[in-house]
Amino acid sequence: MPELSLGDDAAADADAVNALRSAVMRLSRRLKHQRVDESLSPTEMSVLGTLARCGHATPGELARKEHVQPPSMTRIVAMLEAKGLVRLEPHPDDRRQKVVTQTEQAEAMLEESRRKRNAWLSELASGLDEDEWAALRSAAPVLEKLAQL
Repeated sequence: MPELSLGDDAAADADAVNALRSAVMRLSRRLKHQRVDESLSPTEMSVLGTLARCGHATPGELARKEHVQPPSMTRIVAMLEAKGLVRLEPHPDDRRQKVVTQTEQAEAMLEESRRKRNAWLSELASGLDEDEWAALRSAAPVLEKLAQL
């Protein structure tokens, strides 16, 4: 595990990292309860979200992006295909592989899920004052960057 690189005030930075971890985990758990389709696991929803962002991917690429083993991703893709949420198409350059693409049904479900979660989060954030909103607007790009690292 890489060593935590902290700024000049190491104790305050460590406290901030701890508070961030705790808050993100609690908020994530609460957001997970705002799903529109309870029949999908959080991992299945995450795969659909990844496909929404990248357009399409091989099962191996999805496994790397989702940090799961390739056999697990093969099972996840098969379940999503059986539910009509993804389709497998021939890879344009490698006949041995398939490309996974989300269906219109998945796009609609993800859009509804985003709408529901955004509405819930907006309602929650309505209790923030203007200074807190300013801090949230400033923090959002930083949190997005952390999510992409």
